[in-house]
Amino acid sequence: MSPATPIRAVIQQEPTGCAIASVAALAGVSYARAQAEANTRGIFAADPRLWSQTEHVRTLLRAFGLRAKSGETPFTTWERLPPLALLATKWHLERGTPFWHWAVYCRDEHGARVLDSNAGLKMPERTDFWRIKPKWFIEVRRAGSCPGA
Repeated sequence: MSPATPIRAVIQQEPTGCAIASVAALAGVSYARAQAEANTRGIFAADPRLWSQTEHVRTLLRAFGLRAKSGETPFTTWERLPPLALLATKWHLERGTPFWHWAVYCRDEHGARVLDSNAGLKMPERTDFWRIKPKWFIEVRRAGSCPGA
């Protein structure tokens, strides 16, 4: 993917496939390709660890040559986000276990936006930041459209 090619949203094909779709968007591949790669590593969208822990999404990022910064950084402001990040949104507890929805944040020559894989959205490329409530993020680095990423 060339630096001029913007990252595009990938819509999740499974109700719990937000992590797979987010990695697909970051890697510039289809949902089916990311899903196949995940499945060969024993990672499946229905596994709650994919949206209650970070190990599986980090494994999938590495499979596509993407680097994730270690740890999670609490969200403070949109301006303080790195050029490329996985966001933990819709964070909540269920029976004492944290769960969240994965989305991608990108800031590049095409502007700042959140790529949300939720199939129910009219527009998966979001700029309505005031509606999105990230709890924390993971900085991601890749060759491509996001400067410094």
